[in-house]
Amino acid sequence: MVYIIKKDGTKEEFDAQKIVRAVNKSAQRILYTFSQQEIDFICKFATEHVYSLGKTEIPISDMHNIVEGALEKVNPAVAKSYRDYRNYKTDFIHMMDEVYTKSQSIRYIGDKSNANTDSALVATKRSLIFNELNKELYRKFFMNRNELQACKDGYIYIHDQSARLDTMNCCLFDVGNVLKGGFEMGNVWYNEPKTLDTAFDVMGDIVLSTAAQQYGGFTVPEVDKILAPYAQKSYDYYVKEFLKYTDASWEGAQEKAIEYAIDKVRRECDQGWQGIEYKLNTVGSSRGDYPFVTVTLGLGTSMFEKMISISLLEVHKNGQGKKGHKKPVLFPKIVFLYDKAIHGEGGIAEDVFEAGLDCSSKTMYPDWLSMSGEGYIAEMYKKYKRVISPMGCRAFLSPWYERGGMEPADENDKPVFVGRFNIGAVSLHLPMILAKSRSENRDFHEVLDFYLEMIRDLHKRTYDYLGEMRASTNPLAYCEGGFYGGHLKPSDKIRPLLKPMTASFGITALNELQELYNGKSLVEDGQFALDTLKYINDKVAEFKKEDGILYAIYGTPAESLCGLQIEQFRKQYGIVRNVSDRPYVSNSFHCHVTEDITPIQKQDLEGRFWELCNGGKIQYVRYPVGYNKGAIKTLIERAMELGYYEGVNLSLAYCDDCGHQELDMDVCPVCGSKNLTKIDRMNGYLSYSRVHGDTRLNEAKMAEIAERKSM
Repeated sequence: MVYIIKKDGTKEEFDAQKIVRAVNKSAQRILYTFSQQEIDFICKFATEHVYSLGKTEIPISDMHNIVEGALEKVNPAVAKSYRDYRNYKTDFIHMMDEVYTKSQSIRYIGDKSNANTDSALVATKRSLIFNELNKELYRKFFMNRNELQACKDGYIYIHDQSARLDTMNCCLFDVGNVLKGGFEMGNVWYNEPKTLDTAFDVMGDIVLSTAAQQYGGFTVPEVDKILAPYAQKSYDYYVKEFLKYTDASWEGAQEKAIEYAIDKVRRECDQGWQGIEYKLNTVGSSRGDYPFVTVTLGLGTSMFEKMISISLLEVHKNGQGKKGHKKPVLFPKIVFLYDKAIHGEGGIAEDVFEAGLDCSSKTMYPDWLSMSGEGYIAEMYKKYKRVISPMGCRAFLSPWYERGGMEPADENDKPVFVGRFNIGAVSLHLPMILAKSRSENRDFHEVLDFYLEMIRDLHKRTYDYLGEMRASTNPLAYCEGGFYGGHLKPSDKIRPLLKPMTASFGITALNELQELYNGKSLVEDGQFALDTLKYINDKVAEFKKEDGILYAIYGTPAESLCGLQIEQFRKQYGIVRNVSDRPYVSNSFHCHVTEDITPIQKQDLEGRFWELCNGGKIQYVRYPVGYNKGAIKTLIERAMELGYYEGVNLSLAYCDDCGHQELDMDVCPVCGSKNLTKIDRMNGYLSYSRVHGDTRLNEAKMAEIAERKSM
């Protein structure tokens, strides 16, 4: 008989079936299933090696080595999983020490890596600490050594490591589909709303519940068209109500009933949007932040569609708060869908455009997305009348056709965008990659290809992993129709829904890439940066075709990343003028914020890269003209002709003591207070750069804000 000597010194008779149980557990951790042939091979390999040693007692460590040898021949990935689990005690002690250190920092200092979280709150602290644990587990059990090293050094950045294996990223949620006919949420049946005010309440519940089951931005596309049928129901009810209590012989009763009903519906609109703003800015989600919710609107031309759009714009412009101290809220982010045919001079929805313009000139929102200009997004609308709303602040979906998938089956096939989502983003740090190629005397594209392939492999494994999730993890999305094809049973795996979803290759610091290449900025040159982005597009197009996965190129909005990448570059390659000599890098393809250029110059310079980042992009310019509505209108209309997704940048400041407000104020000129609330553009979205004199932003982002000229 052969006995295995365990770590505690006890003996157990050698049993090949115990090996089967152990290797199956290791396989399950990476979502692999052994065939019977592979199991038979492992057992035979282990048994032969045990008896070939000629010993009656074998230490467990030697037994582990034998099993690893068998797994290396069958599946090296399972061998790694087995090896990692073997060393779990040592690794977990180190990992938990890291988590504990970070948890103490969160408890007593706070965390400013995400402007949408208030780390002073108990619930947020708990979430942040859990995220640190989840991040460590992701690194330990999902990433391989090369990926870990690449992230540690800074050549790539895997966004949202704490959530990537639990759920999906940003989305265009189909609220209208969920509402229609009623739905189940939390084991309670919700009937379809019969009035507009109820529709607002239920929509708020849907958004808060579902946004908490994901990470990234949550968008309700074309919200005016979703809510308009419920406005009609309210209108019909109020007309009947008025006539019920009116003498039938009263001439003009019908006209008065209509006037009464319209006034009541308008009031429901205003109160509904106020309620949504309160919910989204005061009720933290279970993921620990205020959910990043976007709504798109503007294309509706019926009376109630226009009323719903104008109501939100006016509610947002007027702000929330006590009398004399009102200020705009951050959520929902508003995106105006602009079509010159209906919003231009004399258009049926010109009044909606004017309301949007007035709101933008006071609060920065809405941002503006062209449906009638040039480029991919507008072409999808002009050809198919299908809108590609941004997911969150700037992510856009690649087309997925109803019958043909990646390519249209025929000329009648149409793309679908609503109900789709992204499964995550991994960003390249391009200046680091160029610096590495030079330091190792290697071709830049060879080094770039290595990291592109690394991101590709991460995405493929993420698709496989998420595909094993059950629909019950996000029932409104996967079971109640919130996502495209989302009518699964709670016990079903979500793999069938993943084909139409995107995965993003992010790019940061194109300006610093150009500076490192030849000492010139994007304003001065930009050709190498442009060629590099074209190369990445061509390469990712190859991956897309070979893998059958909707990869996308994403202009990364670096928040805390803008400072981290500088630290990583300096550690590897030191301080290089105009590359790593500031505390932050430029985000995506934008000109450097310190460039003293006009808004028109900035629009044109960044336009070179516009169609090369179709998976995520925004263009914005700083308006050094105060509340100059005419100048803002001119630049918005120009951006719409160019086919842009355009942001209006002002620096809003509000005195919390006396209520005075003006642009870019650091000390109140009325009362001398420094107790200010300031709102600045983070990247594609707005955030508080100061709250009662303090800030939720990290030091690197604050340094960038302080130096802005053209942004």
